[in-house]
Amino acid sequence: MTDRRAPFQARVLPDACDVLAPDGSEIRLLLSGGRGSMVHCRLPAGQTSRAVRHRAVEELWYVLSGAGELWRKAGAEESVQALRPGLSVDIPPGAHFQFRTTGPEALCVLIVTLPPWPGPQEAVRVPDHWPVA
Repeated sequence: MTDRRAPFQARVLPDACDVLAPDGSEIRLLLSGGRGSMVHCRLPAGQTSRAVRHRAVEELWYVLSGAGELWRKAGAEESVQALRPGLSVDIPPGAHFQFRTTGPEALCVLIVTLPPWPGPQEAVRVPDHWPVA
């Protein structure tokens, strides 16, 4: 008998964090397929992530709630993007990035990773744009 994956997946957002990301944010695992994975990311109010870059994956973010800022740097290009609900942003492979909350509530983001997240070795620590407490 061959081991087969079910043809359809479904998962309810867990109450508890499944893992802390290499940048320090709370990750709740959602779905993963052959070509991508999806997680819910939460950074508590008053927090700043650690700056990292990804070796090979691309991320697509959709801000669900909260307010914050995202710093991205790729080569000579560098910018800070205000984050608010309804905004989508990308994190290209190799780009340095760091994010922080700026409002009174946690920043919550839906993240799709292409290809699927391979594990914590994918994130490489880089110098911080903002100080991390």
